[in-house]
Amino acid sequence: MQQFSLITWLIDELGLPKAWGEEYLHIVMAGLVTLFLFFISLLAWRRLRHTEAMLLPDGRTSVVNVLEMVVGAVMKLMEDVMGPKARVHMPLIGSLFIYILVSNLVGVIPGLVPPTENINTNAACAILVFVYYNVVGIKAQGIRKYFRHMAGPVVWLAPLLFAIELLSHLVRPVSLSVRLMGNIVGDHLVLGMFSSLVPLLLPIVFMGLAIFISFMQAFVFTLLSIVYIQMASATEEH
Repeated sequence: MQQFSLITWLIDELGLPKAWGEEYLHIVMAGLVTLFLFFISLLAWRRLRHTEAMLLPDGRTSVVNVLEMVVGAVMKLMEDVMGPKARVHMPLIGSLFIYILVSNLVGVIPGLVPPTENINTNAACAILVFVYYNVVGIKAQGIRKYFRHMAGPVVWLAPLLFAIELLSHLVRPVSLSVRLMGNIVGDHLVLGMFSSLVPLLLPIVFMGLAIFISFMQAFVFTLLSIVYIQMASATEEH
C-alpha cells in the first residue's frame, strides 16, 4: 500500500475522484508516462530541427544523445532479425520499447506504480502487436497464401495444423501481457517489501535489480514482437 501513497495523495489534493487512485490508477500512470515521453520528444525535436545540431555532437550527455543510443540499439536488433525491412517497422517497435521501458522504470521511483503492472496496459500493447503483424503478413503474402501457410503442406493434416497454428497466434498476446505483468508485479513487490523492512542501503541493491528487470522485460517484449512480424511477413515457401 505504501507504493500508492504519492499518487493517491495527489489525487486527493486535486479533488479528483478516488477511483482514479484505485481501479483507474494504471490509466493515470500510463497518461503520465505518455506526457513525459511527449515532453522528451519535444525537447529532442527542437534540437534536431537545426541542421548543425544533427551534424555536430553535444560533447555531453543529453536527451538527444540518450534517444539516439536507444533508437540505434533497437534498430541494430531489428536489422539482425529482419534485415532491410527493419526501417519500415521501426516506428512501432521503437515506440513500444521506449514506452514499455519507461513504464517499467516508473516502478523504481518510490510512491509510484508502473502502468505495466496492470494486465490492461500490457494487453493493449500486445493486441496492437497482434493486429499489426497479421496485417503486415496479409499485405506481404496475400490473404489466401497467409492462411494457407497456417494449414501446412499436408492436405489431410490441414484442419488440425490450422487449428493449432490459429491457437498459437491467439495465445501470443496473452503470453506477452502475462509475462510482462508477472515480472513487473513480482519485482515491484520485492522492492517495496525490502524497502519497508530495511530502508537503508539494502533497497539500493533491489533498485539495481529492478532497473535490470525493467530493461530485460522491455527487451523480451520487443524481441518477440520483432520475431512475430518477421515470421508473418516472410515470403519464402515453407
